[in-house]
Amino acid sequence: MSSARVTKWQGADPPNEAAMQRLLRQEGLSAHAWQNRPYDTYAAHSHSYDKVIYVVRGSITFGLPDLAEKLVLASGDRLDLQKGVRHDAEVGPEGVVCLEAHLP
Repeated sequence: MSSARVTKWQGADPPNEAAMQRLLRQEGLSAHAWQNRPYDTYAAHSHSYDKVIYVVRGSITFGLPDLAEKLVLASGDRLDLQKGVRHDAEVGPEGVVCLEAHLP
């Protein structure tokens, strides 16, 4: 996996939480849900694990300050983020609901 990768929704039906949970389970992953209010922000930080995030509703922009990149995610989008990658985030105007799983 590259340090961060966004995959757009590939399903024939509109994205929904049940379908995202099913896709994660097929990969042997267990996800938890989290949400934020509009325009909430996270300062730059990193994690000691690889993680996968699906956006269920709303939008969020992840910044990769060390790479000078911005990754905009909307409903159905998936972010694969490698451990140790510094990232920040800003929630969009409608807030965001996400599913997050950590890779073993």
